[in-house]
Amino acid sequence: MAQGLGKGLGSLIPKKTVSYGQNPFSSEKESGVETKNEIISDNDRILRISPNKIDFNPFQPRSYFSDAALNDLAQSIKEHGILQPLVVTRKDDNRFELIAGERRLRSSKIIGLQEVPVIVREESNQKKLEFALIENLQRENLNPLETAIAYQRLINDFNLTQDQVAKKVGKARSSVANALRLLSLPQEAQNALAIGNISEAHAKQLLSLNDENKQLNMLKKILRYSLTVADTDKEIKRLRGKRASNYQSEDDRELETTLSQILSTKVALKRRGQGGQLTIDFYSAEELSILINKLKKNTAK
Repeated sequence: MAQGLGKGLGSLIPKKTVSYGQNPFSSEKESGVETKNEIISDNDRILRISPNKIDFNPFQPRSYFSDAALNDLAQSIKEHGILQPLVVTRKDDNRFELIAGERRLRSSKIIGLQEVPVIVREESNQKKLEFALIENLQRENLNPLETAIAYQRLINDFNLTQDQVAKKVGKARSSVANALRLLSLPQEAQNALAIGNISEAHAKQLLSLNDENKQLNMLKKILRYSLTVADTDKEIKRLRGKRASNYQSEDDRELETTLSQILSTKVALKRRGQGGQLTIDFYSAEELSILINKLKKNTAK
């Protein structure tokens, strides 16, 4: 099923469907020719069940649902119906557990629908998390922190590498790595990002500070004075001092860019007299191992 993830949630919807209650085993004669009996399982058709029999997906990465957005969707469903079935898995107690379609389920309950169309699938916990994550990425973007937490959960709970996560969600590995960096911010900054008090660009500016106290102080300034991203960048450079902010020549900036491209990570070059300091960032043990292997290959040449 993993290969289906790259194709989107459409791969979960069967091409052949029958109405609930239609006998899938019947045969009939058309033009004097008897058709073959065909057995269709629940996996091959769209069923209609009560939304009250569907439990929410415990692996849902989204922690916040906009009431306004849900009400808008509810009105659309009231007028046009549910255009794409929910995807569920069957539980032992004659109930179902949602895999994908939580916004549709919540909106259906708002307007009191008696039945909703579903596809029944048997999926592992990993697939439930993957489907929920991918559906949100495809339809209504998760906030940056929710995305980072979902990526980290795939890594921790299912022993996936960043490369494997990137392939499953159709993102570049660097995009996954950058998202995971947000989890290294102080909790206060993560909370501000989750509720939208600061943007992802603000968060990346905070990550450029290598001390938690400095990050928290800058966060307070951003919130107190409603600093833009550009304002935040200027303030960080000011705090670092004129010498630190103006030390770099154009040649050094080009060297940084070249090294960053070679190593596929952020590289900082600082001059000190005839010498200086070269800082190479990594965001996981996996990335460190990749960097070491790259450096070994280059030195072996």
